[in-house]
Amino acid sequence: MLTAIPASGMASKVDEFKKIAGTFPSQGMMPALFLGHGSPMNALDDNQFVKGWKSVGLSMQMPKAILCISAHWETSGTFVTAMEKPRTIHDFGGFPQELFDVEYPAPGSPALAGETVNLVTKTNVGLDDQWGLDHGCWSLLKQIFPKAGIPVIQLSIDRNKPAQYHYDLARELASLRKNGVLILGSGNLVHNLRLVAWEKIDYPEYGFDWALEADATMKKLIQADDHRQLINYQSLGKAVELAVPTPEHYLPLLYILALKEADEQVTIFNDKAVMGSLTMTSVKIG
Repeated sequence: MLTAIPASGMASKVDEFKKIAGTFPSQGMMPALFLGHGSPMNALDDNQFVKGWKSVGLSMQMPKAILCISAHWETSGTFVTAMEKPRTIHDFGGFPQELFDVEYPAPGSPALAGETVNLVTKTNVGLDDQWGLDHGCWSLLKQIFPKAGIPVIQLSIDRNKPAQYHYDLARELASLRKNGVLILGSGNLVHNLRLVAWEKIDYPEYGFDWALEADATMKKLIQADDHRQLINYQSLGKAVELAVPTPEHYLPLLYILALKEADEQVTIFNDKAVMGSLTMTSVKIG
């Protein structure tokens, strides 16, 4: 179900967010993160990838709010969650009950949702009051910010739009970083579940040759700031074609790269392949 806020109500939400942001001392711009999220079980594990997420979390100032673009919320149109108390969505199957029992009771932020709508001019962004936080979001945040005290909203991925649309939309959100908002993209650089080597499930690291080749190609372009080729990823050859059979786990990367300013550092971490056809490669901007 989608809901609309009258113009007067929207303006009040935007003013509310600006007022909240203004009560914090200026501490510089927040980084932007693309995190390879992998299995939902990473929400409960304490492996090398979780340690990488936690290390990055400890290296930055505490955000005032978080805007997450997750591979697991695809829509027709672009929407942002605008409820006060987003639910924890267990959008998976076949995992232990312990994982289904996890709750991440972070508050939402209708004010930040309103500001997000206000910033975007290239398309209409709708307000959603039903979605919540899917596992692409909460499985990461549970490890990085376990107290669940930071307001969180999600921005959907319009499944009908090309990569350039998503990159351009993200550029309009850049000013949020200066107001203490952590923008987080959650997906996987290489993500082909049809070709997973299930027999390698207990191996900490394993990648098919094509997966390692695709990952290396994309990392090289990320480090070279060659966003044009990354936007046109479908022309990067057979290895990348296998790595990105569908775009939803790749597109969150473009949202984060679009936020990079000219003088900002790019850090790549968790740079490993698992189960043959997945990589946990993660990127920090700033």
